[in-house]
Amino acid sequence: MGKKSRALKAVVGAGAGAIAALASYDLAQRKHSILRNYPVIGHMRYLLEELRPELQQYFIERNWDGRPYDRDTRSVIYERAKGIHGEQAFGTERDVNADGYEWLTQSAAPVPLPDEPPRITLGGPDCSQPYSLSLLNVSAMSFGALSANAVRAMNRGARDGGFAQVTGEGGISPYHLENGGDLIWEIGTGYFGTRTKEGGFDPDQFAEKSQDDRVKAVSLKLSQGAKPGIGGVLPAAKVSQEIADARGVPVGEKCVSPARHQVFSTPTELIEFVARMRELSGGKPVGFKMCVGSRVEVLAICKAMIEVGTAPDFIVVDGSEGGTGAAPLEFEDHVGMPLTQGLMIMHNALVGTGLRDRIRVGASGKIAAGNDIVKRLIQGADYTNAARAMMMAVGCIQAQRCHTDRCPVGVATQNPRRARALDVDSKSTRVTNYQRATVDEAVRLMASMGVSHPSQLTPRMLRRNVDVHESQSYAELYEWLRPSELLNAAPERWRADWERASADVFPLP
Repeated sequence: MGKKSRALKAVVGAGAGAIAALASYDLAQRKHSILRNYPVIGHMRYLLEELRPELQQYFIERNWDGRPYDRDTRSVIYERAKGIHGEQAFGTERDVNADGYEWLTQSAAPVPLPDEPPRITLGGPDCSQPYSLSLLNVSAMSFGALSANAVRAMNRGARDGGFAQVTGEGGISPYHLENGGDLIWEIGTGYFGTRTKEGGFDPDQFAEKSQDDRVKAVSLKLSQGAKPGIGGVLPAAKVSQEIADARGVPVGEKCVSPARHQVFSTPTELIEFVARMRELSGGKPVGFKMCVGSRVEVLAICKAMIEVGTAPDFIVVDGSEGGTGAAPLEFEDHVGMPLTQGLMIMHNALVGTGLRDRIRVGASGKIAAGNDIVKRLIQGADYTNAARAMMMAVGCIQAQRCHTDRCPVGVATQNPRRARALDVDSKSTRVTNYQRATVDEAVRLMASMGVSHPSQLTPRMLRRNVDVHESQSYAELYEWLRPSELLNAAPERWRADWERASADVFPLP
């Protein structure tokens, strides 16, 4: 063998050794999930990050890197999760003169930042165990949709950051409990985790689990924004022993979440069931979540609260822009009310019926940055929940493979090898970092607007371009009801829906 051949073999051998060493390092390191699942070749993604915005934007525009959030929003989430200060050079990249562009109004006399971010108390007059809630929390995502490590990381992040994790309707798993973070237990139409053999609601199981100290509140899911009006199906092959234990269903059998609840069929029965759950839980806050379908339906629920003489402690409005791991395209894109309209209908209906002071309103649906929080507070919310942003904080790269069980970073999978890539220690810190930085920015935005608490925000502080010449505030664009106005004399635009609404039936629009 000649010298050139030996030299070539030496170079090839050295290269192979270097690649093997890099692969070994990638598999062992805990910082980057994608490198733990895709050693060596995964470095291409980080090369694109270094070359942005030009080359990275080429892929983003072709939807290779996910469509739900634009580049700027993704950058904010990732940088805050990593503890990087997220300021950027140059000016805005948005067309601030376009019709529909919205902005917050700053004050010539900003106020000092409060010592601590404001918190919201869940718990009306019938609640004996109120709960202090952050302005931003982990929205509902079930174990089964998320991996065990993703659930662990979010819960530990919530514990360390002082905010709550909503379980999703898949039940309370051991991974929700092991780190001691605050939980809001979501219960859907399948009653998973508190379910009889026949698929109904089991009050004894509910009483036992809801009185766990880690469960701070209970949320009854009526519908969700990404697929309102339908239930879900977990194929038999995905119903492992762990998922079966959490949900209270047989192993290896198809798990069906019906489209509607069995335990109530009218607005009155809904409110009575909420009151029953609160009693069974020992007086903890109980509320419900819904994607608003129509104004008359919301008014029917309000009438039921008045007739029954009690009310939920909170209502979460989920916008149609909310995400999910899998749903029919027609439902994702063409059913359900957007968060802005649904939130303002709920807020005004509660104000107009004199109920707003006793019920807290949450908003969920593409909440990602501080301005999203402030905008939703102005539109009628008291607090917000985020799902996709929290997934991104634990490493989601928006590959949109959630429904395939082939998540490349171990977030939305039940494959143990893929889930191993998500390191709980480092990702929980990122969840805490992201939430804290985002709430801090929301508080700083409010201070720049001249307010120190969300209760001081008004619709005049959010404006929208209505054409190339004029903008209007939300106070001008929308009708805002006065306290108990519907009970005294319903305004003309609300009168027909108010008269048609009944506590005895969920009406058609």
